[in-house]
Amino acid sequence: MDKSLNISAIDLFCGIGGLSFGLKKAGIKIKAGIDQDKTCEYAYSKNNKADFISDDITNIKGSQLLEKYWSKDQIKILVGCAPCQPFSTHSNKIKGKEETVKWNLLDQFLRLIKETDPQIVSMENVPNLSNKNIFHNFKSTLEELGYSVSYQNVYCPDYGIPQKRRRLVLLASKFGEISLIAKTKTPKKYKTTKSAIGHLEVLKEGERSKSDALHFTLQLSDINLQRIKASKPNGTWHDWDESLRLDCHKKSTGDSYTAVYGRMSWHEPSPTITTQFYNFGTGRFGHPEQNRALTIREAALLQTFPKNYKFYKNEQDIALTKIGVHIGNAVPVDLGYVIGKSILKHLKKIGYE
Repeated sequence: MDKSLNISAIDLFCGIGGLSFGLKKAGIKIKAGIDQDKTCEYAYSKNNKADFISDDITNIKGSQLLEKYWSKDQIKILVGCAPCQPFSTHSNKIKGKEETVKWNLLDQFLRLIKETDPQIVSMENVPNLSNKNIFHNFKSTLEELGYSVSYQNVYCPDYGIPQKRRRLVLLASKFGEISLIAKTKTPKKYKTTKSAIGHLEVLKEGERSKSDALHFTLQLSDINLQRIKASKPNGTWHDWDESLRLDCHKKSTGDSYTAVYGRMSWHEPSPTITTQFYNFGTGRFGHPEQNRALTIREAALLQTFPKNYKFYKNEQDIALTKIGVHIGNAVPVDLGYVIGKSILKHLKKIGYE
């Protein structure tokens, strides 16, 4: 006999709500998000219709979450994407970095799992984390607590996301085996940059759209304008005249910087969107055709935020660096959707409808 499905989720390190919105899109009710960055509150609450708790995770007690958000008869889902900087490839080039992080965000995640005893847990992070002792401690502790655990490194285009982002996704359940749903796209069917942003208004560098407050670009310096004009889709600085090259390009290590000041291609997924996507000199963020870097709107669409997602309350609140951080740090909405569908498929398999 089918059991009534009564589930809800709380999102740790929620940011502006990419993961929450994806879960909501899949059909999971979102009760609250927790993040210490108060600037995320408007976007999170407005789009997810959920509480935003602006606080350091170390101050959050499981008892307050249980008392306010979860009833005894609910299936509790605790999800989160701990900020990835301590686990990034760059950070771990510094000897002992993993051990010198003052307080460990995954340990705080574990603490709240122990204090709230959710039936389902999902954690999303950088792929490099799977090589770290702290991740294996996280996984083994979940297993000791009675969870079945699976994890995989996900290539986002395999799930219809038009961006070459790679992420680690862990799923855990007290109901038995759980795993991510099967890939939905083959390489020949990947969503491309053009499919995501090719319909948008054409802009010159430094120009603003009159119809979309998030579709605007920074002015380029004369030298950078010359560089982007000389750049080919998926090309490198080798395509430039010698006079346009930077000092770092002339060193023996210069080939390590081939994507910097690069131009994207229409015909494949975009590069990973970072917090500096609006800056031509920080990665392959040159528009495929137009001589400029990406706009906020373009980055948001490549992160699979829908066009009607509310990022700001008033136009004067639009700050490029702030929203850049919000979007670059977000979990792609459609990856959250895949996680949500995986959870619902698991629950259906064990008799919940």
